[in-house]
This record gives sequence, C-alpha cells and structure tokens, in this order.
Amino acid sequence: MTGKIICVGFEKTGTTSLGIALKMLGYSVKEHCPRALMPILKGNYIKVHRIIRNYDAVADKPWFKIYKELDNELPGSKFILTIRNESNWYNSVSRHFGILRTPLHEWIYGRGNGIPKENKQNTIKVYSKHNQEVINYFKNRPNDLLILDLSEKDIWEKLCDFLGHEIPQGQFPHSNKNATSDQFKESFRMRLTLLRRKIKNYILIRYIDLRGYW
Repeated sequence: MTGKIICVGFEKTGTTSLGIALKMLGYSVKEHCPRALMPILKGNYIKVHRIIRNYDAVADKPWFKIYKELDNELPGSKFILTIRNESNWYNSVSRHFGILRTPLHEWIYGRGNGIPKENKQNTIKVYSKHNQEVINYFKNRPNDLLILDLSEKDIWEKLCDFLGHEIPQGQFPHSNKNATSDQFKESFRMRLTLLRRKIKNYILIRYIDLRGYW
C-alpha cells in the first residue's frame, strides 16, 4: 500500500473538522471505525489494511493510536497531530461521551478507565502522553508531521502547505462544537438506544477480557 494521510490527534481535538477539510481538498477519509479494534488487538494488520485500502486518509479512533504501525506499514505517509488545551479538551470529552463505556475507550484510556469523565487525572495523562510521544517519534522527521491547533488562525495555509495544495476559498470548516451525549436523554427511544449500546459494549469488553486481548 502507498502512503496515506494519518491524523494522529485524539478525539475532540478537531478530527471531524480536519476530516471535512481533507474531503474538501479531494481526499477520501476513513473516520471513526469501531470494527477495526478487534483486528488491531489480534495484530491482524492484513484486515486493518483491507478496511483502509480504498481511502486516502484516516482520522479519529482507532487510527491515532496505531500511528507507529501505520508508519511502518505505509511508508511515505504524512501525519497530522491536532491538539487542544488540556482542560478544554477534557471538558469536551466528558460532555460528549458521558457515562458510556466503550471497548475503544477501555483500550485507549486503560482497562477500567473507559469512561473518561470518571478519572480526570488519568484521562489527561493519557492524552498528553500521546501527544508528546508523537512529537518525540517524529522529532527527526519534521517534514512528516504537522501539528495543528484548530483554534488558531491560518489553518488552511498550514495544512495546504504541508500537503502541497492550493488554498481553497472559504473558511476552514469547524464541526461538532456543541456535540454531546446528552442527546440520549431526549426521549425514551434514545434512552433505549443508549441501554442497548451499553449492553453490547459490556459483552464485547468481557469477551476481550476473557480472550486476553488487552
């Protein structure tokens, strides 16, 4: 497989906005993909590649966590790290995911810490450690990593210069500013959907526990 654009920023750092921007530049983007977790945990990167082979870029979970593996498997890739103030990021993650525990979050934040809002210290620690590790990993390859804070100006200029594109007309897209899992409280149907998701997630997490895939 040829190189791709790998977005290595954590969730709620502007990954959705970055995905929209990449699509505006003509790239196809594979975003949030829970079904990729099991192949990753099993080390089955042949299946991982099948999931992303028809895309030019990947963003959001689980892709940011396996950037080293993707770097080894996809030489010539470009990496984009979206960052955000730690406190603002934590507040956004806490609001958005609420009390929903997911297998992806158990993997990202550590077993038993899959509800980010319940352990602020651990959640911020995991986030900041990831960002620093990415920066250290590419410290001798500055042309392969772009660090973006989407709250700053000139984002189009920085992104297009990094990717070798002309700057498009219009403002850089911003999405999901007020997204929150509180939407599930709006009706009985939404509450039922949340309950089903909780049960499904619990079963999958216990299966992974029993198989020892963590």
